[in-house]
Amino acid sequence: QVQLVESGGGLVQAGGSLRLSCAASGRTFSSYGMGWFRQAPGKEREFVGVINWSGGSTYYADSVKGRFTIARDNAKNTVYLQMNSLKPEDTAVYYCAAKHYTDTLYIYWGQGTQVTVSS
Repeated sequence: QVQLVESGGGLVQAGGSLRLSCAASGRTFSSYGMGWFRQAPGKEREFVGVINWSGGSTYYADSVKGRFTIARDNAKNTVYLQMNSLKPEDTAVYYCAAKHYTDTLYIYWGQGTQVTVSS
């Protein structure tokens, strides 16, 4: 069982930056790939990016590539989403999720944190 808690959301002006954190419980955090997703009002949840269990590999959606960076600290059971050059269209609830390295499905989800980017 893995519990995920996101933090770091808030209100920021366009062009600004935020760093989201996702703290995980459990002793097997390093066995999980960690993904970030977001959902804007009236829209479906969309993939933002993912980092593999070791932190050695990342992949991003085209909409955030070059602006967002995912990192993890397995010693702290935490994954981060650094968001730079924020745009109003980045406004959404951001979720972190975990999938075991042997699986393709995200089975653990956090409660989400709101990010609002004003123009």
